[in-house]
Amino acid sequence: MPDILKIKNLSKVYKNNFKALDNLSLNIQEGEIFALLGPNGAGKSTLINTVCGILNFDTGNILVNEFDIKKQYRKARSLIGIVPQELNLEAFETVWDNVNYSRGLYGKSSNYIHIEELLKELSLWDKKDSKLRELSGGMKRRVLIAKALSHEPRILFLDEPTASIDVELRKDMWEVVKRLKKKGVTIILTTHYIFEAEEIADRVGIINNGKIILVDYKDSLISKLGQKILRIELNNKIEKIPYQLEHFNLELNKDMNILTYIYNTKGQNTGITSLLTEIKNLGMQLKDISTEQSSLESIFLNLLKESENELVRS
Repeated sequence: MPDILKIKNLSKVYKNNFKALDNLSLNIQEGEIFALLGPNGAGKSTLINTVCGILNFDTGNILVNEFDIKKQYRKARSLIGIVPQELNLEAFETVWDNVNYSRGLYGKSSNYIHIEELLKELSLWDKKDSKLRELSGGMKRRVLIAKALSHEPRILFLDEPTASIDVELRKDMWEVVKRLKKKGVTIILTTHYIFEAEEIADRVGIINNGKIILVDYKDSLISKLGQKILRIELNNKIEKIPYQLEHFNLELNKDMNILTYIYNTKGQNTGITSLLTEIKNLGMQLKDISTEQSSLESIFLNLLKESENELVRS
């Protein structure tokens, strides 16, 4: 798929000399769901706000469907919708009036059929005459999405879209995002819930200290960088890990009967054979052995740790 968003050598330094974005480059493909992961202060919100024209940037270039975000601001901005993390809504307006008004802000003529379809798609139609202050947090989040989609953008930014909503509503939101993708909308989301990225994203980007440290397809990332977890359940509890096994960096569970061993699937020697031999030599009896693929979360944490270590070395 072609790239609908091209970010090249983007830098942003705040007045306190904090470098929020550091020569950052990133391309987003049309029609994909892209999850941007990173710790607090990594540069996620700054990046979104610069692309959306809310913040100025110092150096670099941003193209939205080949429109320059500075030189062709109106054309570029008309293609973007943003759902902020904060629930900033006009409490005493109705859902219908609020969403229609948002469309007008982008210079679009009234299109009641589109707004009706949008509200129905987001399960808001029966709330169209309700005042915003009467809605639950999850419903308000849906209204924010409706406002962002009111002018029919081709790119939708979701900043922590499922923050502060319950598990059931979170799953509903995932379905909304998947349906938007089917309609051809490009989705870029930031999230602290890494399992959310694992559930719905096509590609994942990891940002830290204002730099993109990795971008890859989710499945490929887990496959290439993933570690596996070996769980060894013992017949009998042990008080502590024997010193003969300390070099394997094992973890012992609270019930003192399961050893956990993490190994690299890409390595030539996983160490499993040596570990099991040592356990046998110690006379420890096994009850069960199981393995599982590591999650995107463990990969994310490992990459952040490597990034921080590299920063310290430099």
